[in-house]
Amino acid sequence: QVQLVESGGGSVQPGGSLRLSCAASGFTFSTYGMSWHRQAPGKERELVASISSGGFSTNYADSVKGRFAISRDNAKNTVYLEMNSLKPEDTAVYYCARRFRLWYDYWGQGTQVTVSS
Repeated sequence: QVQLVESGGGSVQPGGSLRLSCAASGFTFSTYGMSWHRQAPGKERELVASISSGGFSTNYADSVKGRFAISRDNAKNTVYLEMNSLKPEDTAVYYCARRFRLWYDYWGQGTQVTVSS
């Protein structure tokens, strides 16, 4: 069955960095686009970044452009989110998801990121 398992979350001070990983299994990883989303308390889940199946095309939310970078290693069935210059407003649960056509059909369980001094 399809599984997405996030890791790498934690607590960091403003200006710090974290690298999230999402290990995928149960499907042919290299044929699907992948994405990272986040949900802060009291807010709706939002798309943070997405990457095409081959890794050649990426997109970012305006709020993270220039600070976050999404990448993938199809040999390891893993997608990453490198987060730099973190701000308190980046605090959220971060989820990876598999993209199927125009929607996201499988989600990980999420990993907490807390940015606080």
